[in-house]
Amino acid sequence: MTTDHRDPVDFYRSHAEEFARVRSGPSAEGTWLKSFMAELLPSGSILDAGCGTGEPIARTLVEHGFLVTGLDTTPAFLDLAREKVPDGVFLEADLRDFSLGRTFDGILAWHSLFHLGQDDQRAAIVRLAAHAAPTAVLMFTAGDREGEAINPMFGENLYHASLDPGEYRTILQALGFRILRYVERDPGAGFSTVWLARRDDTG
Repeated sequence: MTTDHRDPVDFYRSHAEEFARVRSGPSAEGTWLKSFMAELLPSGSILDAGCGTGEPIARTLVEHGFLVTGLDTTPAFLDLAREKVPDGVFLEADLRDFSLGRTFDGILAWHSLFHLGQDDQRAAIVRLAAHAAPTAVLMFTAGDREGEAINPMFGENLYHASLDPGEYRTILQALGFRILRYVERDPGAGFSTVWLARRDDTG
């Protein structure tokens, strides 16, 4: 990278209040959440990896009867999530090194995975897969091409990175996931690219 930026963990911890205000408005990802939930059995367990304040994603999932465990590195976000979504479980953890000792029916990494560097993303996807049940559904956002980018937010530089789509596909397939939907630069996902996949390793 040629542009200086703060570690995303430090960035969000410093701008927790501002981000909470931004995410308190209407949700743009509702259609994708419906697609994700439609692939799950009622009352299934979901890991929300990078849950933020719990609004609107964790709250929506809980309102539809799912059992949600959210992970985030920002204590202020977790406090808000516990307040807004009292039926969820919210834990301070980093996608780069977490281990919960259990699996989930659904795993969601919405606007979180792409804040990691490319090597960390590769490792994090493997870590997410280690928490996936045999037929788990995985949904995450990424970029539409390999590279790194700096985007301004709250007057600072916020880091993003992406693998090549072909590499994401190769990693997912190696981990036993079948691609259900792939949409590049979807306006309903903030112009991120969305992957929706199901694990097929029951045999």
